[in-house]
Amino acid sequence: MKKILMVLTSHDQLGDTGAKTGFWLEEFAAPYYAFKDAGAHITLASPLGGQPPLDPKSDDPASQTEATRRFKADPAAQAVLASTLKLKDMSATDFDAVFYPGGHGPLWDLAEDANSIALIENMLNVGKPVAAVCHAPGVLRHPKTPAGASVVTGKQVTGFTNTEEEAVGLTKVVPFLVEDMLVQQGGVYSKVADWQPYVVTDGLLITGQNPASSEPVAQALLKALA
Repeated sequence: MKKILMVLTSHDQLGDTGAKTGFWLEEFAAPYYAFKDAGAHITLASPLGGQPPLDPKSDDPASQTEATRRFKADPAAQAVLASTLKLKDMSATDFDAVFYPGGHGPLWDLAEDANSIALIENMLNVGKPVAAVCHAPGVLRHPKTPAGASVVTGKQVTGFTNTEEEAVGLTKVVPFLVEDMLVQQGGVYSKVADWQPYVVTDGLLITGQNPASSEPVAQALLKALA
């Protein structure tokens, strides 16, 4: 049985706007069920542990999908989500892969979190895949290879586009733009039209562009583990 760690944000403030943020429901629910249905053992963690904050926008009727509806009707999954473990207690040796759901929250905490950075470095160093969707490729901002280069340098990657960020009106609110950061770190960034599913796999790195890419990224990770 494959062991997959899902790392969620603990950050709930959308910059100085007074609005709330957190993780995006579809980007957690779709991969969670993809892994579960494939028979994987799933562990959830976050920097603070406990219930991670849900981005309220991802709970809008317009944002609901088959996976989010399944989650709403699944008290067991809700209980698991409400009791995430602390990220600092997680070790790369205990898992076969790590998956990061997006939402804007990770740009503030997980992108800068020393435990997350070390986890990603350790996973990649021992040949285990790291997957991230939408804003979560922001977690690749600081991890380095043993040679000291960014883990995305020379790698094919994708993530939430500048035009998608513009469409949701948060270009000036976020601490950095995912697309720009991946390019600045030497990533070979590509994308498709806004809001269309798109996944890029390059070796151990698996990245998805937006919420519509969450299920395909999960499937790509399962394929990498097969």
